[in-house]
Amino acid sequence: MYSQGLIGADGSTTETPEFLERFQRRIDAEEKIEPNDAMPEGYRRTLVRQIGQHAHSEIVGMLPEGNWITRAPSLRRKAALLAKVQDEGGHGLYLYAAAETLGVSREQMTEELLSGKAKYSSIFNYPTLTWADIGVIGWLVDGAAIMNQIPLCRCSFGPYARAMIRVCKEESFHQRQGYEIVMTLAQGTPAQKAMAQDALNRWWWPSIMMFGPHDADSEHSDQSMAWKIKRFTNDELRQKFIDATVPQAEYLDLTLPDPDLKWNEDKGGYDHGPIDWDEFWRVVKGHGPMAKDRIKDRKAAWDKGAWVREAALAHAEKRCARKIAAE
Repeated sequence: MYSQGLIGADGSTTETPEFLERFQRRIDAEEKIEPNDAMPEGYRRTLVRQIGQHAHSEIVGMLPEGNWITRAPSLRRKAALLAKVQDEGGHGLYLYAAAETLGVSREQMTEELLSGKAKYSSIFNYPTLTWADIGVIGWLVDGAAIMNQIPLCRCSFGPYARAMIRVCKEESFHQRQGYEIVMTLAQGTPAQKAMAQDALNRWWWPSIMMFGPHDADSEHSDQSMAWKIKRFTNDELRQKFIDATVPQAEYLDLTLPDPDLKWNEDKGGYDHGPIDWDEFWRVVKGHGPMAKDRIKDRKAAWDKGAWVREAALAHAEKRCARKIAAE
């Protein structure tokens, strides 16, 4: 059921001011919106876009790390990285399932990803050049994801909020795992510490960009805040992440690649240098270093898995037929 207001004789819906006001009162009262509840089309469309993008990011995010499973430096590291990649795949499935409750199919979402209509996090369009990159991804990328995702546990849409509880618990473990990798390198040989510093230099700014454009330039931020899909603005989350990460880098005796980074006593946080938004938008639009490879690999996996989906569907149809016949 996806009714938005009054249903006309021709089956169309009208979002009346009274309906929108009642819906907003539910949001303001911190009520959870469930799939069968009446909701504005804009609310549903925003959730489909955001949850779909989030799910795509989890699935595509498996690729840069999966590239290092066979090359991890020890059996323990291989097992831990394999478990992490498996977790990310599970996160994508939780989120696709949450989006499906809004009336969109997983096939449709995947087709939109492969066609370029749907996006995923720009961070996964960068290459993983060394083992240190895996550690920095866990530390910074998963750290930024946690900062963004913990408030989503209080999202106004029930299925999304509930899915995020488990996702955040597992992401927190991933972040600690990544930090431990970087700490081991930073406390190792000069060459290992240099490798960690190089990875930090390359991943810092893309991680800062993960939170999205400045609030003034964000197309969806204000409405998402009003609907309590989001709880904090992009700039607020970015500032929280920077303030939490600087002391961690100092403990590792690594240097963040921002000469303008300094403590601001008045605001109780760190000032940072200018962000290269030209690079951000270039990567978002599909021109990142690994953009074509990511979509090519995702399409190959989707095509190779077609027989599994077809077999599962045939099995389900056969069981359904048997049940009907037995009745």
